Amino acid sequence: MRRLTKVTAALGAVALVLAASGCAKKETDTNDGAKSDCVAKDAKKKVGMAFDVGGRGDQSFNDSAAKGLDDAACEFGFTAKTAEAQDGEAESAREGRLRQLSDAGYNPVIAVGFAYSGSVAKVAKEYPKVNFAIIDDEVAAGDNIANLVFAEEQGSFLVGAAAALKSKAKHIGFVGGVEVPLIKKFEAGYEAGAKAVDPEIKIDSRYLTQPPDFSGFGDPAKGKTAAEGMYDGGADIVYHAAGGSGGGVFEAAKAAEGKAIGVDSDQAKTADASVKDVIMTSMLKNVDVAVLAYLKATDEGSVPTGVSRYDLEVDGVGYSTTGGQVDDIKQKLDEYKAQIVDGTIKVPTK
Repeated sequence: MRRLTKVTAALGAVALVLAASGCAKKETDTNDGAKSDCVAKDAKKKVGMAFDVGGRGDQSFNDSAAKGLDDAACEFGFTAKTAEAQDGEAESAREGRLRQLSDAGYNPVIAVGFAYSGSVAKVAKEYPKVNFAIIDDEVAAGDNIANLVFAEEQGSFLVGAAAALKSKAKHIGFVGGVEVPLIKKFEAGYEAGAKAVDPEIKIDSRYLTQPPDFSGFGDPAKGKTAAEGMYDGGADIVYHAAGGSGGGVFEAAKAAEGKAIGVDSDQAKTADASVKDVIMTSMLKNVDVAVLAYLKATDEGSVPTGVSRYDLEVDGVGYSTTGGQVDDIKQKLDEYKAQIVDGTIKVPTK
């Protein structure tokens, strides 16, 4: 095994090409039972994925991870199994989920989200021959643990700049799912980007829950209520980093005739048709790219361990242009991106 400290531009480019490419040659069952043209499954190549709250179908973070898993199963013939998390579950439930996948012969096992930090650290010691990867966590460490992390603050800077450039009210908002250091990175980048455009802009901020309550990532009603307060208070654009709760933010934007900014995936493509037009842009966090790159290396016999960081330089984060609502400011946003990549702009994480 090899220890990685940073993803190279070349690796990022290879992963992006793979993520965009078609699968090869033979029709087979995918993980969810659908059919697609993929290589045949290999029963000896088993990969497990434990989802975070919200699970497959959240149109955001978990779905992006699932896409990477599905792409890898298609490209390389992995037999994949997924396991769902439940709102309010105890640490023991997360540990049990990882153990069940390991006992069933799935190797590697990918944990989606920082909530698995303690569980991965503990279970990886119990199963030294199983390789684990955890998304969004650098704390869990071990010779059989890979940490797939992102520069969320950099992508958030760009959508913050977009919000300030497009806001007519000079008043915007941020809804975070759970007030934890990871989501504070989104908020810090968003605020920095907005203030780079307009130092006087007003920014409202609200978190839906506090740890250990992680339901803020899967409660659209709370997301709607939080965003309604911001629109009613004069904000005209609200960015959410709240997983499945973001659907409520979009509903509030629609009712208020405002705009919203999605997260993780290009949500103008995945959200309900009734609200797609309010999604001005989304902060792209290419979890699928990280998962696919990890599984590609695993398939090649060189299982990554340690921290692999996906930033703007390797297109690990970015912003979407679906719908054309930021086409008029794209040049300015790309100028900010270049300044972040070359180090002229240092984006805060707090």
